[in-house]
Order: sequence, then structure tokens, then C-alpha cells
Amino acid sequence: MLSAHAGASAPCARIAAVRRATVDPAACLRRIGIAPLADSDDAATNTTAAGLFSRAEERIAAGRFDEAEQSLDCAEAVLHTDNDAIAHYELVRRRGILDYRRERIPEALERFECALELSTAREDRSAIARDLKNVGSALRRLGDFRGALRRLAESLDLQRAEGSDALGPVLNNIGDVYRELDEPETALRYYREALEDFQRRGNPVEAAHVLETLSVLALDRGDSREAARLLESALAEDRQNGNRPYRLRIYAGLTRLAIAEGDLAKAERWRSAGLAMADEYDLTLPAAFELEAARLDRLGGRFGAAQARLRRAVARLPQSDTERPELLRELAASLESEGDTAAAIAVLRQTHTAELKLAESKYDRQLAWARSRFEAAEREHKIAVLERDGRLRSAMLRQRTLLLWSTIASGLALLLLSVMFFLRRQQQARIAEAARQARNDEELARYRQQAVALGVDRRLLKSLFDDRRDAVCVIDAEGSVLTLNRAACELLSIAEDAMVGQDFADCLQEDRRDEFHAALVRMEDTATLQLAMNQSQGGALLSLRLSEWERDGGLILLTIAASTATASSSADTVFVPANEAGASPGQDDASQQAFRRALVELMLATVDAWERGTGQGRLELAEKSRIWRVTIDDGRLRARSMERYLNLSKLPQNPRWRDVLRSAYFVLGQCEMDASTRAALQSGVDAVLAYTRRSALA
Repeated sequence: MLSAHAGASAPCARIAAVRRATVDPAACLRRIGIAPLADSDDAATNTTAAGLFSRAEERIAAGRFDEAEQSLDCAEAVLHTDNDAIAHYELVRRRGILDYRRERIPEALERFECALELSTAREDRSAIARDLKNVGSALRRLGDFRGALRRLAESLDLQRAEGSDALGPVLNNIGDVYRELDEPETALRYYREALEDFQRRGNPVEAAHVLETLSVLALDRGDSREAARLLESALAEDRQNGNRPYRLRIYAGLTRLAIAEGDLAKAERWRSAGLAMADEYDLTLPAAFELEAARLDRLGGRFGAAQARLRRAVARLPQSDTERPELLRELAASLESEGDTAAAIAVLRQTHTAELKLAESKYDRQLAWARSRFEAAEREHKIAVLERDGRLRSAMLRQRTLLLWSTIASGLALLLLSVMFFLRRQQQARIAEAARQARNDEELARYRQQAVALGVDRRLLKSLFDDRRDAVCVIDAEGSVLTLNRAACELLSIAEDAMVGQDFADCLQEDRRDEFHAALVRMEDTATLQLAMNQSQGGALLSLRLSEWERDGGLILLTIAASTATASSSADTVFVPANEAGASPGQDDASQQAFRRALVELMLATVDAWERGTGQGRLELAEKSRIWRVTIDDGRLRARSMERYLNLSKLPQNPRWRDVLRSAYFVLGQCEMDASTRAALQSGVDAVLAYTRRSALA
């Protein structure tokens, strides 16, 4: 289908490889009820395609996915997308939305990524922002929250740069990510910004959605008054647009709130309003409404009615619906209240089975996504290898041609034969050297990429800490500032750009900087330290608290506060160890000792490979890698922090295993070494990585 899109990206190529059944345009239009088109009428074709797209959107919104797919198939047949890049883009994006609504998240992600590639090729910035949002939403559903935040932040930045006033959808999606990360305060801030955007642009449907979400958050934290206000506002917003099916979900929320407050009469009024509207407009009751209606029946002693309602609702839902377990759980509660304990236990078993199936389904989706990504990477690697082998075979073919001509020329002159033989040997040597160099460059690039992967995403750190009210700064083990929030900039009276990448000790009085670096060294053997030091500008006394960041053991969280101590007490630094470092999480003592031994062995092998490959010592390794601090001790240069990793008895309680791995990758990427030394060093790296993965899984 995509002959016009040769050279497409990997997601687009995989989509193109899937052959779809050929659809006759006239037949599909007649089936839908649209008159067939004349072949030369381009305007009518575009109008018909737009109508088919609108029809597909309506069917998706109504949950009639098969009909929506038929409309998209018909639109593809009508538009002839092989020669129309924009039509092809619209079909890929809309099929991705259909897959997303069908809970085929890996397939939806692949289509969204292909759409992003197509919009990027056309340099359509508004489409790029929309596709970034879609990719972020799919990554969130697959559990890749870091990737989702990155894509959504890119979409938000792009829309703001373009001056777009339609930021509500991406803000709402960012709020969803933080809600799943169990950060309700941050999620609440983004939801409120999204609500303001929807209300400003006059979009009552989306505004009602956000209000309903905010009410759930309020009810979860026990603020029933706020939840009631939000739900009533959502009901008022929805009444402006007349989106009756969604209004039933609002009625369900109001019924749930009234039940939570113990006002069953009020709950009955809300339920009756929802049932009356459903009967008047022939609407299907959503599972959330059925759940609250049945709960109200149970609390009112109408066990038979509650059970009949729940069984109808469960039978109507597909096995993969996430609301089935909650309906079954309520059915078990109704049976138990009626006194039928055996039936309640049987239903609870069904509930457990349904939850297991949902968990397995989610795991299968994530596994399928990971497997497809892995297989795609393997295919691309094989293609690269085949291309490299093809170049080598082409070079060898040219060499054989050269040899043939030299053989013919040998009949004319023996001297010419000798010259050509010599040239052949030289060409073979160059080919062998080129092949060896290509393999070496590929390995070096991989090692450097892995070293970079151990680094820190400064943008992510900034987004995590900018919302905190206390003054915090994230530094590495050598004191270099990775990020600091606005409160820290205001307290230190310094711009963020001036501090990022600099030594935090530069903010302190010069005679206390060595003491600050000594405290950093002690952080390898303790979890928390407190010190009081004077600021370099103005001399204000600061209270500094150093603690290991719980999200990344290789970074230090520096909390800064203005000290209330007197001027006389500011001369002393106070070290207060919070606790003694223990074994790594998820590892027993034997595994921890083996991990520490593997770290020391890897560091020794790294230093040995460096010294053999460069003829330089460990001080030069510390200076050139910029990983380990070099200090002056009794007039001599020393790398004390690195030397502690060369002896098992001196290894810190909280070893900086990331820095050990980065040192190994630096040596692998910079030094010439024989194959056995490289293999031994790589084996040490793999051993350390195995322990870190085992700790993460535990």
C-alpha cells in the first residue's frame, strides 16, 4: 500500500508490511449509504472522505469500533493514499485512535509514532504537537511514565512556542500521568490548568470531564464538600452541551458522594434522575452508574434488585473491561448482606479471577510492546550488519575484478603481474583494516552511549523539584550542581543558569569549601548529614542537609534553609549522620558482599586496562574522565575517592556503582586494548549490571 512512502521509518515500515484486504470504493459507499463518486471529481472525493472521517469519530465515541473501522477502510479506498501524504497521515493517526480505544495500546503506539514521523517530515508543527501528545498517552497506558512525561512536555513546549491557546488536552494528559505516579498535588495543578483552558475556549464537554476527575480526587482525600461542588459544576457544564451519555457518569458520582455522606434519600434522588434520563433518551447505563445504583439498593435492603442489576451489568461488559471486578465485588457484598455466604464466596472467586485476567492482559500488552521494540531493534541491527557485509562484498568483488585484469595483463609483462599482485595485497589489507575499524567504531559508539545512559536527565530533575516550596538542589557526588529549584535560586540570590554545572561549594565562603567536599566524601558512608556554613556573598548562615536521593542512589539531595543560629555558632560545621547505610534493597548479606567484591574487581580491572592502554596512571584517569575528584594532599595530587574503590576493606558503605560503571565505559571507549582485556572488562561490567538488575527486581 505504501509504495509512495519508501524509506519510511521503522514504525511506518512495519505498518506498511501488514497487508489489508482490498476494498471496493463504490461497494463500501453503498453499504454505508453514500452515493458512489465520479473518478475525476477531487472536491467531491475530499468531501466524502471528510464525512467518512466524521462518521468514524462518531462510531468510536459510541463504542461501535467495527463500524468505525469500516468507515476508515472505505475512506482509504476512496482517497487513494498511495499518492497523498496528508491523507495517508490522517488515516494512520485515526487508526491509532481506534486501536487506543480498543485497548490495543502497543498497536496504537506504533501508529502514533508513524504519524509523528509523517508530520515531522511535513514540518507541520501543530500536527507534531498533537502526535507527541498521542504518543505520550499511549506510553502512559503501557507504564512508561518517564517516556510519557518527556513526550507530553515536548508537546506542551511546542504548543506554547507556537502560541497555541488549546493547551487543555495535553495538560489533562500530564495530570493523568502524575495521578498514576501517585503525586495528587502535582496532578491537581495540571488538571486545574486544563480546566481553565477548556472553560476559556468554551468546551463544556471536556470541562465536565476534568471536573468529574477532580471530584474523584477530592472524594479520595475525604473532601466531600469540594467533591460535591465539583460534581455540581460538572453537571452544569454538561447541561450546556447536552452530552447525555456522559451526564450519567456525573449522576453516578453524585450518587456515590451522597452514599459516602450517608444521605440515602439524596442518593435516591440522583439515581432516579439518571434512570429517568436513560429511559427518556434510550441510553445504556454505564457500569459506574449501575454500581452505585446497586449499592444503594443493597443499603436499602433491596438485595434481589441489586443482584439482578449487577448481573445484567456484568453480562453486558466484555471480559477485558476494567470495571467488571468492582461490579462483582459489590455483587458479593449484596449476597453476603442477604446471608448467602457461599454464593458471596463464589462471586469473590470470580472477582479474583477477573482481576488476575486484567493484570495478565495488561502485562501481556506491555510484554508485547517490549518484544516488538526488541525485535524491531534486532531487525534494524541485522539490516545494518547486512549493509556492512554488502559493502565488504562489493569491495571484494571490485578486488576480484582487479585481479582478473591483472591476470590478463600478466601475459604481456611479468613485471606488471608483480605490481598488480602487490596492489591486490594492499587492497585486501585496507579492506580488512576497514572492517576491523568499522567493528571497533561500532563497539566504541555503544560503550559511549551506555556511559551517557548512566548520566542524569536534567530536564526531568528540574520538572520534579521546581514545584517544591522548600529550597532544594540536586548535586552529584563531586558537588557539581545538576539542578536547583526556584526557591533555592531565591534563597541563594543567584540565577539557575549560573549554577547548573558549577561546584556548589562556590556559593560558600572560601575557607569552608574543603570542609563541604569532605562532607560529600562522608556521604558515601552515611545516609544524611547536616552542616551549617556561611554564604560567600553576604555571609548569611545557611543550614545544609545532605541526603541520598531515594530515586537514584548516585545523587545527593541538598536541602537549603536560612539558619536561625547565632553568628558565633556559625563558625562550626555540624555533621549529624541520619542512619548507617546497610545492604542494598532487595539483597541479602551474601549477595551484598558479592556485589561489593564485583565492584572492586571491576574498578581494579578498569585501572589496569587504562594503565596498560595509555601508559598513564590512575590520577590521569580521574582527571580525564571527570568522574573522580582529584585533591592536593600534603603537596601531592591524590584521587582519594577513587582509591577507596580499589580495596574491599575501604569500599564505602554506599558505593557509587554508577561511577564505577561510567569509569569502565570510559576506558572501553577511549583506550586501545587487546580482545582478551576488553572481554574481561566487559565481563566485569556485566557482573555489576546483573547485581543492580537483581536489586531492582527485588
